[in-house]
Amino acid sequence: MTGPHIGARISAERKLRGFSQQQLAARAHVSHSLLTKVEQGRRPASPALVTAVARALDVDRGQLTGQPFRAPRDRDHAVHDMVPRLRQEILATALTPSEDRPTPSLPALSAAVTAITHAAERADLALIGERLPTLLADLRLAAHTTSGQDREQVMRQWAQAFGAARGFTQNLGYFDLSTVIANHYDTIAAASGDPLCMTLGITKHAQDLVAVGRHDQAQQLLQQARDQLEPLLASNAPEVLSVFGYLHLRSALATARAADPVRTDEHWREAAAYAARLDGEPNHYGLWFGPSNIGIWGVGLAVELVDGPLAIRRGKQLTISPALPPARLGHHYIDLARAQLLTGHRQASLVSLQSARRISPQQTRYHPMVRETIAGIAHAERRSTESLRNIAAWVGIEP
Repeated sequence: MTGPHIGARISAERKLRGFSQQQLAARAHVSHSLLTKVEQGRRPASPALVTAVARALDVDRGQLTGQPFRAPRDRDHAVHDMVPRLRQEILATALTPSEDRPTPSLPALSAAVTAITHAAERADLALIGERLPTLLADLRLAAHTTSGQDREQVMRQWAQAFGAARGFTQNLGYFDLSTVIANHYDTIAAASGDPLCMTLGITKHAQDLVAVGRHDQAQQLLQQARDQLEPLLASNAPEVLSVFGYLHLRSALATARAADPVRTDEHWREAAAYAARLDGEPNHYGLWFGPSNIGIWGVGLAVELVDGPLAIRRGKQLTISPALPPARLGHHYIDLARAQLLTGHRQASLVSLQSARRISPQQTRYHPMVRETIAGIAHAERRSTESLRNIAAWVGIEP
């Protein structure tokens, strides 16, 4: 399988800019040996390396990952055709609706938002793309025709729908639109009367900062959010504990991408301590902030630190609650596959990818690390197997 992988794109962009491998490695603060292996396809590129190299080359990360992934002849990729309509509605967020039509009832809007949220938990991108533009337009209309507590309820629902929109665009690789969504989320959440809703907007901006290599700025933003939220901890309200703990998880990811295992472990354990104060696997604000999800994050953070053995150990100790949604479980198997490839367990890695495909197919198909893992397995295997060829063709890697 010789289809383009991230390393090949890095090599092409590097040569266009006249850099040697040594020069790029120095600019990106990565080892020359690692960069060489990635360019040759002998080592899958990690998100941290993609971010560092994209910043050094002054290119968007999508130029290196190849996102959005689309096969024009494949009807299963028609989900991309839904993006222009969504983009139009997102760009109209601040505008007064011009349609002369009745405002949907609050119960109807609530039911529609709940349905979109459940679709996001399944990573059902096709359903989200089909329904979300109309729902956002309905919520925009309601925001202009309601007042008082009714309007605050609408704004909370609108923010929730925007959260689904952000996940949709990120899954498909439309990062420019995802950033616009985060900015609009701030304005909507500010009118919701819910400080926790507003705090979650901060995590979106921190996530965007991490994605472009601004780890310290992301940490500063998350610390400010914790400082602002800390007075509410005295209430011991479960939803406050969930959001506060989630801020630590986001900080853990930022430090992992910055290759700081000590601080990563500190934030992860802080998050675990808050989760231990909660009953079961609570799902406040779609966070599913409980022991199972904390354990899944532990595996993922070890992978981000390129510590395959630690990720494998944590995976073996993990007990996953059946309450967790498919999107979280599917992402776990994607991370586990990366850890297994790092430790040389290629067949186990392939099995984990097949599990991710079964549990959360659309999420798996569009995840850039899935493609990198498949390419890594293919490069290391002397012979291509039917199962490997099958999943490679399914995600769109050309033979």
